[in-house]
Amino acid sequence: MNDDLKRQAAAAALAEVKPGMRLGLGTGSTAKLFVDLLGERVNAGFDCLCVPTSEFTGAQAKSLGIPLTTLEETPELDLTVDGADEIGPGLALIKGAGGALLREKIVAAASRRMVVIADKSKVVDVLGRFPLSIEVNRFGLAATKIMVEAVAAAHRTEGSVTLRLSKSGEPVVTDGGHLLLDALFGRIPEPEALSADLHRVPGVVEHGLFLGLCSKAYVAGPNGIETIDA
Repeated sequence: MNDDLKRQAAAAALAEVKPGMRLGLGTGSTAKLFVDLLGERVNAGFDCLCVPTSEFTGAQAKSLGIPLTTLEETPELDLTVDGADEIGPGLALIKGAGGALLREKIVAAASRRMVVIADKSKVVDVLGRFPLSIEVNRFGLAATKIMVEAVAAAHRTEGSVTLRLSKSGEPVVTDGGHLLLDALFGRIPEPEALSADLHRVPGVVEHGLFLGLCSKAYVAGPNGIETIDA
């Protein structure tokens, strides 16, 4: 059922894509469905140029014949379409379960607009139920983790901060060569303040709070597609 809802949201967002657009392609299960649909359109002759937010999405897009570029070659994009782990008030987002949050945020910031696709389960009244991904430098990991835990304590959060491991028990490494901490905050009533405090930690490369970036969300539920505007 969830995959069907995600596919409906992806199809709805496809209406945002106009011929000749420069697009950012997101990462994750819902974004993957959007890329599949875009590939079908490209194979029918549709013209676009895309920047993938991860090596995985890049490989998928390439296999579908979608024309690719980079932010070095095309530094300004028209639209990014991506998924989200949580969608809060004002279209504040938590992203990063797929481990591509740094590149996703860079691509979103380089775009004129960001549109999110999701199923209804991702919409929350207060962010924080889903773990917040924090991309960190390998150097000084233990010190960085302690500082992130201090930020969590200052924001009176209820969960733990853990290093993300693969199924084989090894640390997950991002496309940028960094590691990931997952912080279970429980509730994030002041995401802007938390974002600022996390950015003050020297070892933090980026975090999964996407604030002020998303302009529209297509949310699929049992009763059809709901559109949420910022």
